[in-house]
Amino acid sequence: MKSKLRWVIIGMIAVATVINYIDRNALAVMWPEIAPEIGATKEDYAALVTVFMVFYAIGQFAFGKLFDAIGVRLGFAFSIAAWSISIALHAFASSVTSFAIFRAMLGVSEAGAWPGAVKANAEWFPPAERAFAQGIFNAGASVGAIISAPLIALLYLTLGWKGTFILIGVLGFLWILPWLILYRAGSTPQPMADAAARVLNNPAAPAQATETPAFPAYVPNVRQLLGHRQSWGVILSRFFLDPIWWLFVSWLPIYLAQTFNFDIKQIGLFAWVPFVGAALGSLIGGWLSGWLIKSGRGVDMARKLAITLGGVIMTPCLVAAPLMTDPTGAVLVIAGVLFGFQVAIGNIQTIPGDLFDGRSVGSLAGVGGMAAVAGTLITTWLVPAMTTVSFGPVFLLVATLVPLSLISVWFVIGRIGPVEPQAPLPKDS
Repeated sequence: MKSKLRWVIIGMIAVATVINYIDRNALAVMWPEIAPEIGATKEDYAALVTVFMVFYAIGQFAFGKLFDAIGVRLGFAFSIAAWSISIALHAFASSVTSFAIFRAMLGVSEAGAWPGAVKANAEWFPPAERAFAQGIFNAGASVGAIISAPLIALLYLTLGWKGTFILIGVLGFLWILPWLILYRAGSTPQPMADAAARVLNNPAAPAQATETPAFPAYVPNVRQLLGHRQSWGVILSRFFLDPIWWLFVSWLPIYLAQTFNFDIKQIGLFAWVPFVGAALGSLIGGWLSGWLIKSGRGVDMARKLAITLGGVIMTPCLVAAPLMTDPTGAVLVIAGVLFGFQVAIGNIQTIPGDLFDGRSVGSLAGVGGMAAVAGTLITTWLVPAMTTVSFGPVFLLVATLVPLSLISVWFVIGRIGPVEPQAPLPKDS
């Protein structure tokens, strides 16, 4: 039963991520109509993205610690309740300032999904299955982005932007009750994941030997995590790579409006296409890593080969995107970008669970999320100045970030595997 339950759990987390992306993308899809109503500019939108990302960074760190403290079950319930209230409050915004307040609330609360998912993955899944499980979760983000553009456009045309924000705020509360029932208090996922890992690595291992945790002695706190180069490799890889994803999550509707003079209806028809590529990349990248491990490759090489393949796909697509002169070609090339991105990022996000005990994975995932936000903020600040004529310069800029992320994985992390303490643990650890 537990073997099946872990797939139900990751499926529920994927559904939460769908809701997460519907909520966060709603403002971008409706912005071309909201902006004239409140007298806002592209610079104002960049400021709102910045506010969201700053508080998202704070939320990544805070929720990483919270999930390690209270667990995945309660942590997710708290996070999704808070972000559902936050998105509903957008209906009452009447200025850039009030939108900024509600975007800050949304950023903090939505951040909980990522460290929570990484922690759940490390607790419930053995190494050979983690990348695919992470791919299912990341596919939820892509599905949410696919659904959000046409769904928000349809709701806007029916209810207006205020009614749309209220309605999508209800979705999260519909998720919480089944989650609390399925992810029961007192469940002990870690021994199950360790048992599955031993079966995969040694099918002849006796069942009674599965109660010993994979990392029995070393549960580092944040300060100790940052004392390892492997942690910094994870942090830097997120810093360089994540701005690519956020560029399209935050700016794709505005890119389509500026480049091809799209209205909300046309944005709804086209903006979902690139995220189909992202969903496929999430699943294929996770499957590829697991297949390589089961075929005899070590975790280290399996993760690195999948991440490198993603980078090889992303870079030429980013270079080609500015050359596209019709919207169909543009969204298809961007789909290639997001496909490669998800192949890479799903494997990067599993690395904390490959390095450290599951009880500290949420903290490292949270710090990595903060680094991702820091990199994203830099590109966000540059977008208004670099897109006065076209989005081409920004696409080329983020293309240069891909090799920097690969260097972080290959040479800063070094070998991907369980990390030993560098010195005897302090008594308060």
